[in-house]
Amino acid sequence: MRGRIQPRNLRQQVKIERKKRNVIFFATITFALIYISISLLFGDMGFIKYLKLKKIKSTLETEIITLEKENKMLQAQIKALKEDPYYIEKYAREEFGMARPDEYIFQFENDKN
Repeated sequence: MRGRIQPRNLRQQVKIERKKRNVIFFATITFALIYISISLLFGDMGFIKYLKLKKIKSTLETEIITLEKENKMLQAQIKALKEDPYYIEKYAREEFGMARPDEYIFQFENDKN
């Protein structure tokens, strides 16, 4: 009987080994999931970085739209200055205070009191 292992002890030993393997397996899986979660949230390509980049993108898109509107307005103004004599006269009067000969310009000062 010395060479044989008793069945009862063998079963217990197998159960203990299975429990150890299960604990190691689940611990490994748990650590892997924690690592992946942290990487997805805080990594170089993580969710937080994604939100910041999305906010920057929307800000830049808004700025682009504003600049495109301003560009169209300036192009229309340039076209009018090149082609429309009435607009040229209006612009010269408003921006440079110019007048035709024998015209008087009245400028009123606003009193801020």
